[in-house]
Amino acid sequence: MNLGITGKWALVCGASKGLGFGCAQALAREGVHTVIVARGAEALHEAAQRLRDDPDLPKGTQVEAVAADITTAEGRAKVFALRKDFDIVVTNAGGPPPGDFRDWNRDTWMQAIDANMLTPIELIKATVDGMAARGFGRIVNITSSAVKAPLEVLGLSNGARSGLTGFVAGIARNAKLVSANVTINNLLPGAFDTDRLRGNFAGAAKKTGKPVEDIMQARRGAIPAQRFGDSAEFGATCAFLCSAQAGYITGQNVLIDGGAYPGTY
Repeated sequence: MNLGITGKWALVCGASKGLGFGCAQALAREGVHTVIVARGAEALHEAAQRLRDDPDLPKGTQVEAVAADITTAEGRAKVFALRKDFDIVVTNAGGPPPGDFRDWNRDTWMQAIDANMLTPIELIKATVDGMAARGFGRIVNITSSAVKAPLEVLGLSNGARSGLTGFVAGIARNAKLVSANVTINNLLPGAFDTDRLRGNFAGAAKKTGKPVEDIMQARRGAIPAQRFGDSAEFGATCAFLCSAQAGYITGQNVLIDGGAYPGTY
């Protein structure tokens, strides 16, 4: 399927690896000029070169990299100094650490809220009116399956990402935006084979004394697909939500978890 977004400009956050990179790669392969952002300059520029060297990258597709902390006003200013207008924005930030809510103070909470709620809102605010004026816009927020099925140890993520979900539920249904072909949706990943997931397994192994492979296998076995997701299939879903064909989809929470969520709604 031709997604109809060749020549558009996308901003993809947290794109040096994992799910963010998967989204950037899928969009670039559709001929979308892509600006990728992450804090670590070395890993980011390596990721940008991988995208430029991709044999499936259409000729003439541009890939730019901005090493910045997108959760800060200075970082966002650095991005928008490179390019003011974007047709597609994929917001993404690493989830806050797991733990016991009794150990979290106000600063801990504010860090989580800044990264996983307020930063996406700032990026939406900075781009959505320009999208509407041009008659096309797609915003995809990478959140978490924990929004639908909260885990006790992920309280910081549960709270901050649920706040973003509530905000998006309102703004995504603004008639002036939707009628101007601007959509806002959330992608909710379950267990994907990323550095974060492997880090969580390592932490669990250290805490329980069980081998990492045993913990991984138990988690795998609890997923109906009997495997972890990969960043390429996640990116493909993101690219479709950014497509010309997805203009009638907005305000949705798209769960991509191999069937792990047991509910109907």
